[in-house]
Amino acid sequence: MSGNPIDGKAAGSKTDRRVARTRDTLGDALVQLIREKPFEEITVQQILDRAGVGRSTFYTHYRDKEDLFMSDVEDFFELFSNALTRGKADPRRLAPVAEMCAHFAEMRDFIAALAEAGKMTDVLMLGRGYFARSIAERLRLAGAAADPAQLAAQAHALSGSLFALVDWWIDHGMKSDPKEIDTIFHRMAWSGVCK
Repeated sequence: MSGNPIDGKAAGSKTDRRVARTRDTLGDALVQLIREKPFEEITVQQILDRAGVGRSTFYTHYRDKEDLFMSDVEDFFELFSNALTRGKADPRRLAPVAEMCAHFAEMRDFIAALAEAGKMTDVLMLGRGYFARSIAERLRLAGAAADPAQLAAQAHALSGSLFALVDWWIDHGMKSDPKEIDTIFHRMAWSGVCK
């Protein structure tokens, strides 16, 4: 899920930047390989060769290729789910649906490779958790009148709806404009939220 258009976290020390660069390089290598061959055929050695990284460096950060993949997905959803809050967007905007869909559309072949490898379910499930937390924060910022438990439940339901909508959009060839998907989501979201 690398190569996303949202700015990354601010790097701290030189060591932090070096670690982040190594992790990005490994993630980018895996993404390239997923575009070329089935996930189950990719070996750690192929990732190392593509990234130009040593085996000990890889195992300092990851247990295996699955750990690398899920870590890259987590980084992606961490950035996207908090993008609106970081960018101080209108609090009534609960999720960057248009931006995420546009990114998925740009990576259409990669998304197809993930679906073929049976990885999209894991990806979307992980995304639901990240977005549930960020949507709860966005609802609080927007002044939604609900106790914390109700707010968390609404955020979880909205995140599930978001990813069901994105899954539908992907399954239907990503034909609808990402902005239209964003509008559909926010219309549904605000029609069911206690204000």
